[in-house]
Amino acid sequence: MQTITADSLKTDIKILARAISLVENEVGDYQQLLQQLQPNPHAKVIGITGPPGAGKSTLVDAVLDKLVNDNKKVAVLCVDPSSPFNLGAVLGDRIRMSDWYTNPNVFIRSLASRGAMGGLHPKIIEITDLVLAADFDYVIIETVGVGQSEIEVAGLADVTVVVVVPEAGDEIQTMKAGLMEIANVFAVNKGDRPGADKFVKNLRLMLAPAFTTTQIPVDVIKTIAHEKQGIETLLTAIENYLQGNHFNDKKAWLLAEKAYQLILKQRMSDIDKQTLKTNIEQALQKQTQFNLYSFIHQLNTKL
Repeated sequence: MQTITADSLKTDIKILARAISLVENEVGDYQQLLQQLQPNPHAKVIGITGPPGAGKSTLVDAVLDKLVNDNKKVAVLCVDPSSPFNLGAVLGDRIRMSDWYTNPNVFIRSLASRGAMGGLHPKIIEITDLVLAADFDYVIIETVGVGQSEIEVAGLADVTVVVVVPEAGDEIQTMKAGLMEIANVFAVNKGDRPGADKFVKNLRLMLAPAFTTTQIPVDVIKTIAHEKQGIETLLTAIENYLQGNHFNDKKAWLLAEKAYQLILKQRMSDIDKQTLKTNIEQALQKQTQFNLYSFIHQLNTKL
């Protein structure tokens, strides 16, 4: 088997795909490979997030179409919901991007969230860095639509696009403490539906300086993804944000958050969910009243 090196990631898409599998499943000396990575400083990470049914996958497909036509190389990491029992992924959304699988300028990888609560894959930091080390202009991360905990994507992306629909209405108030605060750009998708213009107006008012503590203006762009309308305007807003220096201001904090998560994973590496499940099953059979906190305390004293 060919040895995977940091340089080989740039030359062969199959090697990149295999490297992701090695990291995803923690096979072999994947840690050594990660330590050799040299990310492309020109590649930018675009996070696409938002509630279920907002049309994120269709929007990503439309963005891909525009970027590829502009001769850009794009990688897409699609994080799918997974079964809480076998951790397998539901890959139905990938049908919307089926046109791109044979395009040499596009790399698409579906990842199961594997029960991760933030809507992201547990190895998303490492996998993103792998893709950044390859030869792409943009890396798009599309997350599971699970709600406010999805703000994790803000720690990975250079720009975060929050996708909403006109029917969101009063739900925007609920979102305000989570998705509202991480958005660098809002895409009001399905903009051909009734009330879309009024929704865009109200959202812009809510983001006005008098009502928000955000120092950087947040663009609100109306899109109709399935007709590829508003995509060019959306990409202009994304580029305008990326060209600013403001995202560098939080780089140290975001790297600290990445470091914390990676250290946490390494410290927890000897904890296996299957073993936990077996131990809990045994405890449930022996105890009439199972106490989770006592179980955890006893487990901690053994470690």
